[in-house]
Amino acid sequence: MTSLAFDDDGVDVVYEGTEFRLEKALIEDATDKRYYDVTDHEVLQIVAEHPELTGEPRRIGDIVG
Repeated sequence: MTSLAFDDDGVDVVYEGTEFRLEKALIEDATDKRYYDVTDHEVLQIVAEHPELTGEPRRIGDIVG
């Protein structure tokens, strides 16, 4: 299971028992979008090769705002 915790500077990730942080700039470079316009589903796709995407995608701006 993957868990994501969003804040204004990036995302704390726990993926298969490993904890790490994705910085805002890295997410923007990977998606070619402004950080607050990226969705949680897009972040999951950065983290996992074949993520289980459930529910509606939510913009980071809506999550941290």
